[in-house]
Amino acid sequence: MTVKENLILGAYSRRQKGRSASDLGASLEEVYKLFGILKDRESQLAGTLSGGEQQMLAIGRALMAKPRLLMMDEPSLGVAPLVVRDIYESIAGLKRRGLTILLVEQNARAALAVADRGYVIETGQMVLDGTLAELSDNREVQRAYLGKEYERIDE
Repeated sequence: MTVKENLILGAYSRRQKGRSASDLGASLEEVYKLFGILKDRESQLAGTLSGGEQQMLAIGRALMAKPRLLMMDEPSLGVAPLVVRDIYESIAGLKRRGLTILLVEQNARAALAVADRGYVIETGQMVLDGTLAELSDNREVQRAYLGKEYERIDE
């Protein structure tokens, strides 16, 4: 399937509820505005996209359903650092627009940059939770997840 077909598939449940074609077109434009590269690649087969572009497509496809909650698992996994930055800028923008996001991420720096609250899970157990400031100030979090040169994200 092409990039555009994948995005349209994301709106399947909305189409079943009788949404108009113009509504679908507006949603496509929103996704293309968020991830411009997808507009450039809309006729390309999705399987030929880079890892970062595939991650953007997965997020875009989910957004086509107009969710109230967006759940993401490791959006930075296997993605080039510059693309990770773009993905997280988009996540921050979605958050600013009021979308609730549940993010599971091993890249603690990136996750803490957009999170209101974080939970540290080790071997299946929650061992720590707190706000961005609380987790950023925690010496154990700094040592284990952020590196010793870490400076607080919000400074």
